[in-house]
Amino acid sequence: MKEKIGIFVGSFNPFTVGHDSIVRRALPLFDRLVIGVVGDHVSKPGMVPAEARMEAIAKLYRNEARIEVKPYYGLAIDFARSVGARFIVKGVRSVKDFEYEREQADINRQISGGEIETILLYSEPQLSSVSSSMVRELQHFGVDVSDFLPTPNED
Repeated sequence: MKEKIGIFVGSFNPFTVGHDSIVRRALPLFDRLVIGVVGDHVSKPGMVPAEARMEAIAKLYRNEARIEVKPYYGLAIDFARSVGARFIVKGVRSVKDFEYEREQADINRQISGGEIETILLYSEPQLSSVSSSMVRELQHFGVDVSDFLPTPNED
């Protein structure tokens, strides 16, 4: 039986408790989940280098052998193909997110010839307002953001 692989991609600048929730809820669906971190070719204000973002995420899941963290460049479907994944996992916080992700899923299905499917997971209600940009803005103003950032399990 072929291994069931999913990808979860983003800039993760920073990786939040909302991202962690999606990863932990998606993991039971797959044999392996690859977290694709947008590489340094993307320039956003305050973008932490990809290697640092990847290290922080890998540290979170160091005790979970089914999770892998890799850099990715270009289209998510190309990244999915490169790691043998047939599924893209996306988190959805709002109607606005849903519409955007639905359109992306439709295009990805078309250009992948139906090989790549998108799975949408809705955010947990208490996390629906958490975003990387919100965390960055709070950090900018000196607010303690530790409640919005996941900590590694000490298994």
